Amino acid sequence: MGNALNGFVRVAAASPVIRVADCKYNAERILDIIGKARDEGVKVLCLPELCLTGYTCGDLFGQETLLEGALEALSELIEKSADLPVLTAAGLPLAYEGKLFNVAAVFCCGRLLGIVPKTYLPNYGEFYEMRHFSPALPETRRVTVCGAEVPMGVKILFQNEQEPDLRIGVELCEDLWVPIPPSSYHAMAGAVVIANLSASDDVIGKEGYRKNLAAAHSGRLVCGYIYANAGQGESSTDMVFGANNLVCENGRTLAESPSFGNGWAEAEIDLRALKHDRGRFNTWQTDRSGYEIVPFSLDTKLADARRRFERRPFVPDDEGERAARCETILDMQTAGLGKRLEHTGAKTAVVGVSGGLDSALALLVAARAMPKTGGLASDVTAVTMPCFGTTSRTKKNALALCDALGISCREIDITNSVRAHLRDIGHSEDARDTVYENAQARVRTLVLMDLANQLGGIAVGTGDLSELAIGWSTYNGDHMSMYGVNAGVPKTLVRHIVKYVADTSPKLAAVLTDILDTPVSPELLPSSDGGVGQRTENIVGPYELHDFFLYHVVRWGRAPKDVLALGSHAFDGLYGPEEILKWLRLFYRRFFASQFKRSCLPDGPKIGSVSLSPRGDWRMPSDAVCDAWLRELEES
Repeated sequence: MGNALNGFVRVAAASPVIRVADCKYNAERILDIIGKARDEGVKVLCLPELCLTGYTCGDLFGQETLLEGALEALSELIEKSADLPVLTAAGLPLAYEGKLFNVAAVFCCGRLLGIVPKTYLPNYGEFYEMRHFSPALPETRRVTVCGAEVPMGVKILFQNEQEPDLRIGVELCEDLWVPIPPSSYHAMAGAVVIANLSASDDVIGKEGYRKNLAAAHSGRLVCGYIYANAGQGESSTDMVFGANNLVCENGRTLAESPSFGNGWAEAEIDLRALKHDRGRFNTWQTDRSGYEIVPFSLDTKLADARRRFERRPFVPDDEGERAARCETILDMQTAGLGKRLEHTGAKTAVVGVSGGLDSALALLVAARAMPKTGGLASDVTAVTMPCFGTTSRTKKNALALCDALGISCREIDITNSVRAHLRDIGHSEDARDTVYENAQARVRTLVLMDLANQLGGIAVGTGDLSELAIGWSTYNGDHMSMYGVNAGVPKTLVRHIVKYVADTSPKLAAVLTDILDTPVSPELLPSSDGGVGQRTENIVGPYELHDFFLYHVVRWGRAPKDVLALGSHAFDGLYGPEEILKWLRLFYRRFFASQFKRSCLPDGPKIGSVSLSPRGDWRMPSDAVCDAWLRELEES
């Protein structure tokens, strides 16, 4: 299933079933979990706070027997996990210089790497940690634990030598709930993954709050966040612990074990994406002062990726979420076009309708926007301009859509105009080449522009984001307008917006459904049988692939080999690796070659996280070459 994926790490948060104060038993259960992590390909494992003793030991934390038992159990764990390639963070109490600390011990492949004490100790409600523990010391110390001299302190990061982008910071439970958590400083010092060892009891409403807190924090820090919670076996004298474990990434929850479930949450964190976002935020501040970097070595490449890579990253899978997004986008497009109509004092919006998806969406938006300026939907001017390749089906659908919206449609046959133009420049009509095709697109734009002038309106562009990416437009033809209302909407999403309107507007359902069923085509070449003579996706490739490429290349800045590997995983069973490679090559060639068109785009609203506006998100020289990108593809 494709190539091994670089730049990802499989992580897990797990809750062992423990016995309070039985360190030997607890170590055995933890060793079982580390073994499970190894078997599952997990490379970073986070366990709960004080899991070697149990969080609920109370005044037993003052007993030497318990403290020595915890150290013996840790030593046994480190020794017995030597052949298990999993970096593990486990919690225990640790005495140092006459004080007791609530700490995380981080170990990997038989080596203790460091000790991270808890900074903020809750002493309210049901928590009385300051009765037993001291807060973390302000500076990092060298301590000898289990026969190894290691750093002990808050300002420690653990970095993988084989995958340097994997830098891990550690905090414990309450540390997350304070105004400025220690992980904020960890992230500023370079931590891309945060492990939180927690013992957060369950009360009504807390699970949802905890999930929102961890997800939002991962978004604010642009990091992966592993939250491991105490669970079964803790004392129920005054509290219950549900093993609600979480793995979050950059604002969203990747995996969760709900309270009183199995206590195992596993996911694959995208290190490259996190690095990319941090790099592009100029407000991101870096401060590594006082931090110590502790190295470890693990091969984190994913040979069997389980993370679901969405085939259509711009389109939500959930039906309700998808409907809400479609409505929001329609609102955004309507607001953008409405403002432009109002500002220019336009009496009409002139839309060229072809009977295809893009022009259907533009017309739907125009019909919504005109009333925003005090006009009526019927004030929109729709124009159909048949020529050599126009089919009866698309022409009929263009007229039917206008009729359903209550918009009169002008038919202006451009055949004679195009023929006259071809004669003027001395080009044979029998030469079915680029000149032949582009002449039609430019004459259509000429008609729309002049008609807009004549009627005191503006010509509304219909081209979408996917077409802008691969340059599937005629320069100064359909490439140009007075406002490009679809410029921020990728083709895969255009289809779903039109379907959403079809599903929610009975009057429009029949015609929009037929438009959705019509193959995507520029209709610039005549057909021998009267059907669609050109199919865009046969020429430039499937739009679902191009939108996938666009998302990963522009939004995340991924390298060609990584886009290819991700595509092979995402589309496994639908497209073979060779076919994906073929269209990815074409994507890079066309994306680079078409920048000159994007450099002079008309205005249009930004809709999502990917935009190609030369005034905003994407500024690229028009004469850049793609050789290095293509070479990397060939080498991969």
